[in-house]
Amino acid sequence: MNKKAQTVVKVGGGLLVGFVNGFFGGGGGMLCVPLLEKVLGEPTKKAHATAILIILPISIASAVTYLVNGYFSLAGTLSTGGGVIAGGAAGALLLKKLPPFVVGIIFALMMVGVGARLAFFS
Repeated sequence: MNKKAQTVVKVGGGLLVGFVNGFFGGGGGMLCVPLLEKVLGEPTKKAHATAILIILPISIASAVTYLVNGYFSLAGTLSTGGGVIAGGAAGALLLKKLPPFVVGIIFALMMVGVGARLAFFS
């Protein structure tokens, strides 16, 4: 892929990831990882780590928008925030230790599970 095509993919993919994350309040990483890994050729672990860093400012911007528009639950934030922080730290540590193949399998299983839940149990 030439440099111009890569730039178009990166900007277009970034817009899509940002939109999905903002519209659904999350899920941008589910698009960002395959974009980085399969389309742009980043190694598995680097794609996952980069996706987390990309999602942080998107999530902050989305959270501010939701807060300003009154879609915010302090109780929900406080009750889940600690778990999210602890789980994120544990996941980042585990990412360092697992082989890329296993990371890919876990990610694929998560995507299938989330998709099944949304399709059949929403």
